[in-house]
Amino acid sequence: QVQLVESGGGLVQAGGSLILSCAASGRTFASYTMGWFRQAAGKEREFVATISGSGYSAYYADFVRGRFTISRDNAKNTVYLQMNNLKLEDTGVYFCAADEAEGTRRWGQGTQVTVSS
Repeated sequence: QVQLVESGGGLVQAGGSLILSCAASGRTFASYTMGWFRQAAGKEREFVATISGSGYSAYYADFVRGRFTISRDNAKNTVYLQMNNLKLEDTGVYFCAADEAEGTRRWGQGTQVTVSS
């Protein structure tokens, strides 16, 4: 059973940068498509970015394209989200997710990102 632990969240000023990390357990990390989602207070969870197992393909939500970069280091069983030019509306809890081959999605506990003016 894969377990995911996010880290790197915190308080940052608008226009600043932050990098989130998601460490995964298990021996087959490279087989998982990985993704980041976020949820603002009072809102539904929304898709942010996803990356294929090899790291070759990545896709982004329109509202983060050009500002955020998803990457992975399979040797470290870790996926990252580099967030640049942060905006107030980027505030929320960011969740890491892993898609297993059989279609099960596993979630981390989330890490809070707060962007201040």
